[in-house]
Amino acid sequence: MNPSDTDLVRAAKAWPFVEAQGLLARLGAAAPAKGYVLFETGYGPSGLPHIGTFGEVARTLMVQHAFLQLSDWPTRLFAFSDDMDGLRRVPDNVPNRDMVAGHLGKPLTAIPDPYGTAESYGHNMNGRLKAFLDRFGFAYEFKSATACYKAGLFDPTLTRVLANYAAVRDVILPTLGPERRATYSPFLPVCPRTGIVLQVPIVAWDVGAGTVSYRDDRGQLTEVPVTGGHCKLQWKADWAMRWIALGVDYEMSGKDLIDSVRLSSQICRVLGGTPPAGFTYELFLDENGEKISKSRGNGLTIDQWLRYASPASLSLYMYNAPRKAKRLHFDVIPKTVDEYLTHLEKYPGQARDQQIANPVWHIHSGNPPTATLPITFGILLNLASVVNADAPAILWGFISRYAPDASPTTQPILNELVGYAVSYYQDFVKPAKRYRPASPAEAAALGDLAATLGRFAQPADPEAIQFEVYEIGKRHGFAELRAWFKALYEVLLGQSEGPRMGSFIALYGVNETIALIRRALAGEDLAKSNA
Repeated sequence: MNPSDTDLVRAAKAWPFVEAQGLLARLGAAAPAKGYVLFETGYGPSGLPHIGTFGEVARTLMVQHAFLQLSDWPTRLFAFSDDMDGLRRVPDNVPNRDMVAGHLGKPLTAIPDPYGTAESYGHNMNGRLKAFLDRFGFAYEFKSATACYKAGLFDPTLTRVLANYAAVRDVILPTLGPERRATYSPFLPVCPRTGIVLQVPIVAWDVGAGTVSYRDDRGQLTEVPVTGGHCKLQWKADWAMRWIALGVDYEMSGKDLIDSVRLSSQICRVLGGTPPAGFTYELFLDENGEKISKSRGNGLTIDQWLRYASPASLSLYMYNAPRKAKRLHFDVIPKTVDEYLTHLEKYPGQARDQQIANPVWHIHSGNPPTATLPITFGILLNLASVVNADAPAILWGFISRYAPDASPTTQPILNELVGYAVSYYQDFVKPAKRYRPASPAEAAALGDLAATLGRFAQPADPEAIQFEVYEIGKRHGFAELRAWFKALYEVLLGQSEGPRMGSFIALYGVNETIALIRRALAGEDLAKSNA
């Protein structure tokens, strides 16, 4: 950080800085005794990693980077997997579901891998988590609950939970129904005989011996240590224990975990610890407005987003309005890509305080790339639609004529966008295209547009074309110009929304646009003729 930026970052209002400023104030003047500030993200590996998981890590890293601009203290980020949790149901989107169903109740790392490629179900899901975090170049340290429990890392804190057994239990009991209240225990023994994580009443606990006792399914009284991986804690107690054992200073969580955060914080205080600073983010919704669930597999996956757009655009989606519930479906991608590119192009010309407030500063850890693109992603998508692009070379033929200095070598970001545009068009735009004939009034305006375009020389100025498009709409009595543009999109492009027409016509070509209009007015099936 440039010394001259110090005052700017202290006054910055971007939400990662607000979070970092709050954390620094909370920690006080002295660095943590462990020698670093610990950020943590949590992952439940019962189902495939999804975009919500990525979002939590990406956002936490933004806060961590902002914190590093405010303080010289070292920081670490743990990506923690609760892989010792017992599997309660088989997710809909994993193979060999019958095999997995035969191991219900066992820790995820004790269930065979349904994909047949890893040591266990949990190891497979952990590998998937690490693979997509690595794909984005995230700097993190992976932590496995199974490894931490079995290696004894949690033993001192587990012993503290046992010593405060009744007090910890009493935090949770008021939140439970009568049946669950009668059997609840913060400790879940792992059955030595079946390997299942048991939710059974604890009939006795011995602080001196460090054990709990329960009756198994055969009625036999069984005593097991609470340490060494012989027991796992219930979720809320487990979260509090982890905060203390690892010394977590900051952890985000979704809106659905507000009550869990509150109760875990109470347990943390019962154990003599201090809960971490936190941030509650809203949940993502699928196309039906339902919460995205890794077990159901609804909503977008990481791989799906990256087929149609850049990693940076996904990070922008995570940066924007984290406390607002947002619909996460394929149709948000084009807008997000163009929004990212707009922020990127503005960055070099902004004052320093504006740069620090620009989302790309946070997305790229203070060092965004330089990019000046001749066209937007939205226009590329519409070009792909009109020419029925099935390969990037088709689009580059038009781009090279519109911007002679542009090439895949000189414009690597644009080259990526071209590939994304072809994929998005083939998968989403093409199947949904619905052309309609022009009404008599629309046909007259389109004929006027074709005649007007015939007076333009090539290459044509996009702004001059845009002006004429507006004037034609006014001249032909469209009460709202929106209706005129909607007619252009539906008649010529087969869709209800579209690009800035001046830029699109300049890119596609004046003569090509005239020919397209004439074909539409002649009643040709543009879906077939464009193909």
